Amino acid sequence: MSIKDLRDGDHYFGRLLVADMRRCLSGKGKSYLSLSLQDKTGVIEAKKWDVDEGDEELFAKGKVLRIEGDVLLYNKALQMKIKSGSQVSTEEIDWGELLQSAPLTQEELTKKYQAYLDSLANPDIRKLVEEVVRLSQGRYFYWPGAVRNHHEFTCGLLYHSLTMADLAVKVCEVYPSLNRDIVLAGTLIHDIGKTIELSGPQACSFTIEGKLLGHVSLGFSLVDKAAHDIGLFAFDDLKEEEKTPDHPLYAKKELAVTIEHIMLSHHGKQEFGSPVIPLTREALAVSFIDDFDAKMMILDKAYEPIMPGESTAKIFSMDDRYFYKPTYAKENPSPAGLSLEEEMEAIK
Repeated sequence: MSIKDLRDGDHYFGRLLVADMRRCLSGKGKSYLSLSLQDKTGVIEAKKWDVDEGDEELFAKGKVLRIEGDVLLYNKALQMKIKSGSQVSTEEIDWGELLQSAPLTQEELTKKYQAYLDSLANPDIRKLVEEVVRLSQGRYFYWPGAVRNHHEFTCGLLYHSLTMADLAVKVCEVYPSLNRDIVLAGTLIHDIGKTIELSGPQACSFTIEGKLLGHVSLGFSLVDKAAHDIGLFAFDDLKEEEKTPDHPLYAKKELAVTIEHIMLSHHGKQEFGSPVIPLTREALAVSFIDDFDAKMMILDKAYEPIMPGESTAKIFSMDDRYFYKPTYAKENPSPAGLSLEEEMEAIK
């Protein structure tokens, strides 16, 4: 039985990946383990109340275990009470059954990325995006988008970036005063720092750079390096008397700086992790699109285990609000959308 099929009262026995584990103390001072267990269909929170010697090592993050437990509803969310766990041999592990992945394959996502890249009219912006992605050493195409909350699955970073690009194209159609190339470039590479911040798809965690620097500053550094490498800051090498705003090289520098500004401001507010707030139309658009896409993904996940007419548990990242799932949700009134081939044709 997969995690997405679990219901209150189910008895579970199967293989799961330990996505996270913490040792905690109960109100009575007794130790227990709080875990996040996952397969390719989702994640369930779990508790191991009776902690035996060696359990911390057995249930360590990244381990694949044969788990037996009971499923119950706690605070409007499913939780598993673990009865036992045992090690699974390397030969028995099928990562395809344990790691969550994007709705599209890596090949499909890569083709869509290439279509968006080719659609960039400005050669400097196109070259900058290409160079930034190259600096990620291939990670951009399969890295997760987060440790938890949203897009925390294989290819999550690319899927999130492309969904934002889909939105960006529509926003630029409605607001033609926006520079399409800059907004599109911003959506494609805004989270590139996560290829350094996060450890990877398997039991994802924060690297030392992620803990101390964060993806916003890491992403800025990658863009700054790429921009210098391809000559967008050649204006700075001119003689002082030549450095005027009407010099052709000034426009290239301005282009690079406005995209760097998007990298630093895409969280929207300083209290959300951006060292500067959006100060261009394009930066504001990217920050709104990023926030909207993340919130829709969070809500999609929160709605999965509940029935129409019920409410989600409180969602911490959404101001501790709970959300109601209307009965019309089961009717799925939205049209099915375009096929991948139709999408790529539309991008052109």
